Amino acid sequence: MTTRPTPPRRRGALRWLLIGMLALPLVELVVLVLVGQQIGFWWTLALVVGVGLVGAWLGRRESGRTYRALQEAVRSGRPPADEVTDAILVMIGAFLLVLPGFVSDLLGLAAVLPFTRPTARRLFQAAVARQADRVTAGMVGGPGAAGTSWGSPTRTRRGGGEVIEGEVVEETPPPGTTAPGRPRLEE
Repeated sequence: MTTRPTPPRRRGALRWLLIGMLALPLVELVVLVLVGQQIGFWWTLALVVGVGLVGAWLGRRESGRTYRALQEAVRSGRPPADEVTDAILVMIGAFLLVLPGFVSDLLGLAAVLPFTRPTARRLFQAAVARQADRVTAGMVGGPGAAGTSWGSPTRTRRGGGEVIEGEVVEETPPPGTTAPGRPRLEE
């Protein structure tokens, strides 16, 4: 039996996510200091707390709307891809709105508000589709691999080995016996 070499790891998206997670608090701190210098500490604090409260309310309201839209899509029998994406965006956006800071609030508003969510949805779905294409391109039988599609037999050879088609059959021993090759235990 030959083993397939594993495709090279795709670390680009993970690397950017990690950089973003490390950079966001620093950017938030700089923006908070700049705003605090302009309007004062107490007004900045009130603004951060107020936006957090409004964000929690907005997230709750929009999550109810997306849940109802998801139910309606399932009830009507159509694929709920947009509704599921909206639910994910509302969840992420509400989380960002509750975090203290103005940059996360802007990103959260873009994900939560009904009139900006379609643009965020298209960007999110395109990013997920790109990542899925990258992941499946190196898989035997996946889209883009030797013109095959999921579930079809493949004759793609990786590593120069011979392809042997076969079937796995599980044999269940009759009651009172054991599997072949194992001695029967007497009680």
